[in-house]
Amino acid sequence: MIALDANGADHGPATVAEGGRLSASEVTLFGPAAALADFERVVDAPVSIGNDEEPVLAVRSKPDASIVQAVRAVAAGEADAAVSAGPTGAALAAAVLHLRRLRGVHRPGIAVMLPVPGSPTLMVDVGANVEVRPEHLVQFAYMGSAFMEAVHGVERPRVGLLSIGEEAKKGTPDVVAAHERLAAAQGSSINFIGNVEGTDVTAGVADVVVTDGFTGNVALKLMEGTAKTVVGAVRDAVRSSPVSMLGGLLIRGAVGGLRRELDPNTTGGAILLGVRGIVVIAHGGSTAKGIANAVRVAQRAVDERMIERTAAALEVGGALRSAPTATVASSDE
Repeated sequence: MIALDANGADHGPATVAEGGRLSASEVTLFGPAAALADFERVVDAPVSIGNDEEPVLAVRSKPDASIVQAVRAVAAGEADAAVSAGPTGAALAAAVLHLRRLRGVHRPGIAVMLPVPGSPTLMVDVGANVEVRPEHLVQFAYMGSAFMEAVHGVERPRVGLLSIGEEAKKGTPDVVAAHERLAAAQGSSINFIGNVEGTDVTAGVADVVVTDGFTGNVALKLMEGTAKTVVGAVRDAVRSSPVSMLGGLLIRGAVGGLRRELDPNTTGGAILLGVRGIVVIAHGGSTAKGIANAVRVAQRAVDERMIERTAAALEVGGALRSAPTATVASSDE
């Protein structure tokens, strides 16, 4: 069963409920029962956490919030995974506080499939960690590789480290150090292809792109904005004259397919890697289709035993820390 947070989505609980129906998975909604009367399985949880609240404080002070209850259901074994379109920070804090990190993981990372037509590419981290150390980047690489293999069926995913040049010595000291560690393991426990530049991210060069959360979030939002701008420009160009409108009719199918590939609703949202349970964070502006796809991502992660496979990949790669902690990461960790 998937615990689906009905609060926080831009389009309201009804859209989330419809997404749950479309997913064809067994779903329990956590949200305001009064607004979800038509849905069979509902846990009344009208309290929500807003974007303007400090995530850790809000999660601790609002144990009855819908996202907190949904994640606690996973921790208690009452649900297989949690899905939320609410604030990312709240979902992250609830997961770390109630699910806790996988043994030996420094910090969880948020991974998302990028809107790259014809070439599924995962980027991690896209917002959980503004600052990272080399060992964090190394773990992101292993966790991202395990996810792509388990959930998307990519055999020996190509893992690239985002930097300002392909050369091993290019980038910040932390990136250079992470490159050294991943290069030393290349060919055995991970398929590391070296540094990738920004222009490579959308070229299908790597199946997994590893970076810090600040850079990843900026890159993700830039790509989403660019995709929206390009699609809008194509639409405007097609409507600019009768001749171009005729041409537009001829390519309507191909353009429609491209639009679907670039739509964030198609990917289903981001997944939190490195915690002892499956948590998928859907886009706040998700449609019912986007929510349904987020639930499907969570269900596939459950079916393919993503947590166990991630832990095994980290252990085989020697990427686990010796004395893990189980609290929310602090800035000096």
